[in-house]
This record gives sequence, structure tokens and C-alpha cells, in this order.
Amino acid sequence: MDITVAIDAMGGDHGPHVTVPAALDALKRDDNINIVLVGLTEAIEAELKAHKAKVGPRLRIHHASEVVTMDESPQSAMKNKKDSSMRVAINLVKSGEANACVSAGNTGALMATARFVLKTLPGIDRPAIAATLPTQHGVVYMLDLGANADCTPEHLLQFAIMGAMLVSCVEHKERPSVGLLNIGSEDIKGNEVVKQAGELLRASHLNFYGNVEGNDIYKGTTDLIVCDGFVGNVALKTSEGLAQMMSRFLTQEFKRNWFTKLMALCAMPVLKAFKRRVDPRRYNGASFLGLRGIVVKSHGGADRIAFDNAIQSAVAESRSGVLRRITEQLEIEHIKPPSASFDLDGTTVTQEAPA
Repeated sequence: MDITVAIDAMGGDHGPHVTVPAALDALKRDDNINIVLVGLTEAIEAELKAHKAKVGPRLRIHHASEVVTMDESPQSAMKNKKDSSMRVAINLVKSGEANACVSAGNTGALMATARFVLKTLPGIDRPAIAATLPTQHGVVYMLDLGANADCTPEHLLQFAIMGAMLVSCVEHKERPSVGLLNIGSEDIKGNEVVKQAGELLRASHLNFYGNVEGNDIYKGTTDLIVCDGFVGNVALKTSEGLAQMMSRFLTQEFKRNWFTKLMALCAMPVLKAFKRRVDPRRYNGASFLGLRGIVVKSHGGADRIAFDNAIQSAVAESRSGVLRRITEQLEIEHIKPPSASFDLDGTTVTQEAPA
């Protein structure tokens, strides 16, 4: 199955200098994907020329005259930049010209624009950000990582359904285990939202493991961990800070004197293997689950390798049929589409349930 990926070529800290060569790497690796580079034509063509590449049947440029900056407010991006590379790339998914969109741009603007353009799947109130983290036994999927700071128990159930179907499709696990992040494993622990979410999950058809704690994330206790965006983002940023600190500590200790420097040379193969295993570039690419289309967010500072991994994530989701699986599971759980209006950074959108 051929997959077409629309890439916001201007997004991120490095723009075309990263997105274009990463797209070329993806094309070389997979003969069954096509890529649309969206952005300023002149800048994209200059980068293609620098890499001795040309447009062709599998690679084309779609011009967009505006760029959303990394510090721009979602409201400004929505109202004032309707021809931004970010929005045009998402529009290609809506029109069916692309199966997925990948962007390293402003997270808030990307989420707001994607939600406005694509709308949510029937039965989903809010999209959530899902990503993979390394564990002792492989990887764990976790959501929400920052899109929804305040959630209801019903939202957490929806996140669990979306995340479980993502794991099932991409990792080929029939019934992935689901853990609810809490301050204790006992059912009586946690605030009222988490307690009620636990009851909903126990009553669902999902493979609910129960409550998990922060140390279970990297143990790999479950295949999926569910939490609200506030807790998830704090956990993620804490993990990133800890990884940076450990890396600095190791470097400082190995450089302490001539003997430790010698030991560093002896330990180099182990250190390189360790670095590869926890390299954050391998886990780059967060999925915006719950939309009527596939949108993957790359880290803004991603390099060529990291952005290529984000493209791989988008392709894997597109091929796996995750949107269909989420919709089917929502029906199994008897979750009905909402009929409500929501405010999207100053823009009111009405989403009616089908008759």
C-alpha cells in the first residue's frame, strides 16, 4: 500500500535543513511512500539542490506562502496564517491527497489547527498526544503528554481506547495492557477523577492492568500508560531532565583524571551501546490521537535522524488502520459521538452528532 506523507517543511528550529534531507532518507528506505514537501518553494528547492535531489513521481513540492513561528500563539496562527505550511499540510490530509501530516512546528498551533481542520473522531471529545518511551523490556506508549491539562474520567477512558488501539495496530499486540498512572497501585488511591476513570476502565473491554506508579513507566509494567496532560507532561520533562543529568554525570566522572579517561576508552563499546539504546532520536514522533486524520509531531529541535523517525511513525500509523480500529472500539464501548460546541482559541466550532 502506497502512503503519501505531507511534511511541513518549514516547521521546527531548523526548517528545510532537516525536513528535506530526512524526507529523502525516508524515500530511499521505503519504495512504497510518497512525500509532499509543503512550504516556501524557493527554500525547499535550494535544499533539494544542495542534496543533488529533484522532484519526481514520489516527491513533489506544494507551495505555502506563510510560516508559523515557534513562539506564535495558536490563535494568531489560526486566524492570520491560513496559508501556512502547517495548515496547508493538514489540509492535504483532510482532502485525501495525503494519508498523514508530519510537522516539527509549534505544538500548540499544530494541535489547534489540526483539531479545527480535521475535527475529532465520532465519540472523542479531545485529541491527546501519545508517544513512546524506552523501558527495560522495549517501549511503552503514554498519553496524554500535554494536550489536556484538565480531564474528566470519560476523557481518560477515551485516551485509553485510542492508545490501546494504537499499540495494537503498530506493535501487533492483540490485547495490549493498559495502566492508569496514579500515586499508588491500590484502587482507593488517587483523586476522584483517577478513581472514577479506574472504574470505567475496569468496566471496559480493554485489557486493564490497574493503577501504575511513576516507577512503572520505565519498568515496562504495561504496554500503555494513561494520564491527563498535566501529569504526563511533567513526567516526560522530568525524565528528559534526568537523562541529561545522568549523561553529564557520566561525562564528568570519566574526565576526572587520566585513570578515569583510560577507563572511558575501555568502556567505550558499552557506552556507545547504551547511548544507542536510550537515544531520544529513536523515539521522536508524537501522535495526535483522536483526529479524523493522522498528524505526527516531531520535536522542534529534531535532527535529520529524529525527523526521519517521525516520518516512519506516520507511515506505520497510516498502514495499520489505527483510525478505523479506534472507531470500532468506541462502538464496542458504546461511546456515542458528542453533540457540542467547543471554543478553539477564540474560534467556536460546532460538532454535531450524526442523526
